Amino acid sequence: QVQLVESGGGLVQAGGSLRLSCAASGSAFSINIMRWYRQVPGNERVLVADIDRSGITSYADSVKGRFTISRDNAQNTMYLQMNTLKPEDTAVYYCNADIWLQSSLKNYWGQGTQVTVSS
Repeated sequence: QVQLVESGGGLVQAGGSLRLSCAASGSAFSINIMRWYRQVPGNERVLVADIDRSGITSYADSVKGRFTISRDNAQNTMYLQMNTLKPEDTAVYYCNADIWLQSSLKNYWGQGTQVTVSS
């Protein structure tokens, strides 16, 4: 089995920065695409950024130029550097990944980490 665990959320003032991490644990797996989503209560989960195994990235328009997604394949870890944070970035941030395990490609979610940006 594979688990994704996020860390790094918290409370920050507008204009500040946070760095989220997502670590995958388990055995005999290979991670394909990794993603960050965020969700505000009452709203759908929204894709923020994604990165493939070669490092190709894409971003939602709302975070372009402020957020940077990266990954360390050797450590099975993904990061989201969030700069110039705005109150509207407040949400629960979820790690998501497509993972090969026992010849099957499955989608996994982390438990989420709260990010709160005060004005």
